[in-house]
Amino acid sequence: MNKKKFSLLLLGVILFVVIGVANFAQALELGVRGYYWFPAFSANQRVDTISMKGTEFDVKNALGVGNQSFWSGEVYGGIGKHHLSAMYTPIKYSSDTTLTAAINFGGTNYAANTAVNYNLDFYMMDVKYLYDIINMENILAGFSMGPMVQVKYVSGSAEMKAPAIAGQDVKQSFSVPIPMVGLGAHIGLIANILEARAQVTGMGYSGNYVIEALADISVTPFPFVDVHGGYKYIGLQVDTSDYYMSTQFSGPFIALTVGF
Repeated sequence: MNKKKFSLLLLGVILFVVIGVANFAQALELGVRGYYWFPAFSANQRVDTISMKGTEFDVKNALGVGNQSFWSGEVYGGIGKHHLSAMYTPIKYSSDTTLTAAINFGGTNYAANTAVNYNLDFYMMDVKYLYDIINMENILAGFSMGPMVQVKYVSGSAEMKAPAIAGQDVKQSFSVPIPMVGLGAHIGLIANILEARAQVTGMGYSGNYVIEALADISVTPFPFVDVHGGYKYIGLQVDTSDYYMSTQFSGPFIALTVGF
């Protein structure tokens, strides 16, 4: 092979590699996202023993627990039609109150007019996979939609204690994974500047279930930075052999994404 043919072949290989890398980079997405959520909260709870069912009570009305705001952290990545993310959300509620009615909590009786400390402390870990069945990101402002598979792992503890009464301190731990399926959609309202997305997932088994929905609009004020505003709902029920909780969270959130 003479030098001219070799040079042309080498140039062709270089162009092929450059085009391939450029296409791969265009299809690749990586980033981190931070949320701050302001949900209204409601929950019923019960802590049992092997031989005794506890009292089911309304956490807000019986214990005076108020709404709280929470942060979440998410990392995400994707190639082409495939999108994967992992999110962590810590949640904590607490109160100091005097009971207006008796509660049996994990086999311990807390009488009416007893001063108690209460803590509900848990986290949610979510792993999501989304596949774009419809992908028109290169048409107009862009649109994609596809099925989602999600696993939500919920783990934490509920504790009640009466500081003035010896032996009245009960803490019950719980952990449960809940698989979910659903649908996700992304709409480019103004290409590369204003976008919207919506996701809904849910599933239940053996008394445990989750329904989760999210919608937001994001604006890109600078390259690689998105600012979001949206609304999120989670309906969650945990039902194990010794712990029951049915709760709902719903409210607005803000978020910041850094990625490419």
